[in-house]
Amino acid sequence: MKEYKIKINGNNYNVTIDEVEDNVAKVEVNGTPYNVEFEKPISKPKTISVVNKPAAAPAAGAAPASRPAAPAAAGNGATVNSPLPGVVLEVKVKDGDKVTKGQVIMVLEAMKMENAIEAPCDGTVTVKAQKGDSVLEGAPLAIIA
Repeated sequence: MKEYKIKINGNNYNVTIDEVEDNVAKVEVNGTPYNVEFEKPISKPKTISVVNKPAAAPAAGAAPASRPAAPAAAGNGATVNSPLPGVVLEVKVKDGDKVTKGQVIMVLEAMKMENAIEAPCDGTVTVKAQKGDSVLEGAPLAIIA
């Protein structure tokens, strides 16, 4: 459900969009319900999977590099970075929550689209971005250890 306050020809309106299915939206304007039909069906929000690529393997014969220690608060797992600039609309997990691969952990609004940000692996989450934060592409949203 989304709520908007709009002004048309100097008149204020409170608009709530309750449900959108195919090309019909259930809308309430100043308390009066309406069914609004769109010319074309409305597309669903896209789900974005964030995948971290592993570091390149050392050359044959080279001594294995020791893994740098990660900061204690950051954990040592996958960092979930923002795939594009936007605003965090919703954080669906809390610090310390157990998540599974593919679980939606945040919703990011970018280019007027809602994008589901999924956990790239199983683990315990540390949240780095909060609801309402504006983030740039590549900004850390969460760490999964």
